[in-house]
Amino acid sequence: MSGNIGVHNVVKDFGAAKVLKDISLDIEEGSFTILLGPSGCGKSTLLRIIAGLETPDAGFVTVDGEDITDYEPKDRHIAMVFQNYALYPHMTAFRNVEYGLKIRKIEKSERRRMVNEVLEQVELADQAHKLPAQMSGGQRQRVALARAIVKRPKAFLMDEPLSNLDAKLRTQMRFELIDMYKKLNTTFLYVTHDQVEAMSMGTYIVIMNQGVIMQQGTPREIYEDPRNLFVAQFIGSPPANIIEHENGYIGIRPENITLSDTPDGEFCLPARVHSAEQLGGETIYHLNTSAGKINVKISGCWEQENSEPYAVFNLDKTFLFDSKGNRIPDNDRVLRAVLRGLDGGERLAAFSFQSAG
Repeated sequence: MSGNIGVHNVVKDFGAAKVLKDISLDIEEGSFTILLGPSGCGKSTLLRIIAGLETPDAGFVTVDGEDITDYEPKDRHIAMVFQNYALYPHMTAFRNVEYGLKIRKIEKSERRRMVNEVLEQVELADQAHKLPAQMSGGQRQRVALARAIVKRPKAFLMDEPLSNLDAKLRTQMRFELIDMYKKLNTTFLYVTHDQVEAMSMGTYIVIMNQGVIMQQGTPREIYEDPRNLFVAQFIGSPPANIIEHENGYIGIRPENITLSDTPDGEFCLPARVHSAEQLGGETIYHLNTSAGKINVKISGCWEQENSEPYAVFNLDKTFLFDSKGNRIPDNDRVLRAVLRGLDGGERLAAFSFQSAG
């Protein structure tokens, strides 16, 4: 079953608010595509337009090349999983999953077979006769997923489906969703503002901000090759440190900086440890330097005893942006001149350091 979704020059305004500004996007069949961005960036509105729950002011949506912009939601061969699950509280898990099949007038014995099969698939066979109020958050989420799966759609749309769960259950459900995606072998389009969900689950990420697409690509491409300042600062925990200079910006990820007792790296910045977050398998150091505050992330804990280490980093682990925040081709000569200023050169006065955290 195919599931290629196309978004073509879609515009959506709510009054004076321009929510989507000429969005074009190709969601590949069989991908787990993440729409990622801060609250209010337009990602949920875009999902609802694809689902047929909102109408675009301009542009159109296709599934497998067919224009579905004017189709009713039920006729799009797409299943939606909502943030609040949207289960019928007076119906058992079985009845919730069955309801859509009844609307489609599928014969009773076939409905029963299909519902039992999908409840088994999501490991809820023993919960079939419970009401949503009698189930845990994770179980209710699985009922919502089962209700979507039983329709055998071409694509699944998910609007922050894990946001109502506690941290431990969210982690568990991430693994379950990844496993389900692999088993179903179909298209998933998933909205979240959580970069951990995006990086750990997605095969493809689309980062949005203020109604436009900032960058799209694989998780690795997004992380290693940010195309603008917004993406560099949005992705990463902590996000990239940003150095402002007279012609633009330099970005350095905290995990690409090491700490040393001696100035023996390509670029070294004398530092003083302001504080440290010991996280078990890793430590985040917050440093004061002559160029301002920076974050450094290293593996291991309780190992840095020197309160005045050197922050060491290399040229090939930095990003160069223009004055508008757009990534420009890395220019070793410019980077080298800028970074030399950081570790004590005469150009140091030209910089102010901005902590992305």
